Amino acid sequence: MEMVKGVFSFLSKKQVYGLAIILFLGIISYYFGQFLIQKVINSGKNDYEKKKRKTIVNLISNILKYVIYILLVLAILNLYGVDTKALIASLGIVGAVLGLALQDTIKDFISGITIIMDNFFVVGDIVTYNGFTGEILELGLKTTKIKNFNGEVLVISNRNIDQVINISQELAKIFIDIPTAYEEKISKVEKTITKILAEIKKIPDVKKEPEYLGVSELSDSSVKYTICFYCTQEKQWQVRRDALKIIKDIYDKDKIKIPYTQIEVHHEQRV
Repeated sequence: MEMVKGVFSFLSKKQVYGLAIILFLGIISYYFGQFLIQKVINSGKNDYEKKKRKTIVNLISNILKYVIYILLVLAILNLYGVDTKALIASLGIVGAVLGLALQDTIKDFISGITIIMDNFFVVGDIVTYNGFTGEILELGLKTTKIKNFNGEVLVISNRNIDQVINISQELAKIFIDIPTAYEEKISKVEKTITKILAEIKKIPDVKKEPEYLGVSELSDSSVKYTICFYCTQEKQWQVRRDALKIIKDIYDKDKIKIPYTQIEVHHEQRV
């Protein structure tokens, strides 16, 4: 009985239940804030708008997290009798000193805001930075992460991003030269290409009507017929592979020959 009274007495202390209430309110505030941000911001009309809003959501979520941390610490200190008003006043001086010491961090933060507002890029875009091409994996308060197609991740301080090539805001235009044997009649090949274009159009990431551009080259061993189509930048390599598979399958079905390099070996015969 005495033990129960002791536990109750401990839990009824302001410093104990107050701490629990502060932490509970902090958690609720964070998740409710996240919910509101998602509702208000994350509802773009197209894919690019959705990606841009997702990036803004991530950035604001980071800011919200740090603001709640600071408020929680101040509330807990106030609960335990620390004069937070005097502390905040003294933090003004400390803040000025920290501002000088953390100039680069502040520049990173401002640059991150500028990147979003000026539409440099958003999470999911394909960009090239100093010869490194990849997908924007994360845009944080301090750094941006770019992941290339080999899985390598480049981490850049936001303040260092002054020039970047964004290749995601426009569709990728893909050209494919189809090498075909000289003995194949052009009329037959063009009928087959019409079938190929119809199948390429069915690829989910192809965004416009594929086109046949005509004969582009008479090479040493083949006639090259050129087609082109548009697709999303991030899917262009997979779409190209899918299109090449379609070309090979339909050429095989229509018995049209794709020439390949052959080597003839002649043996000298003595008479």
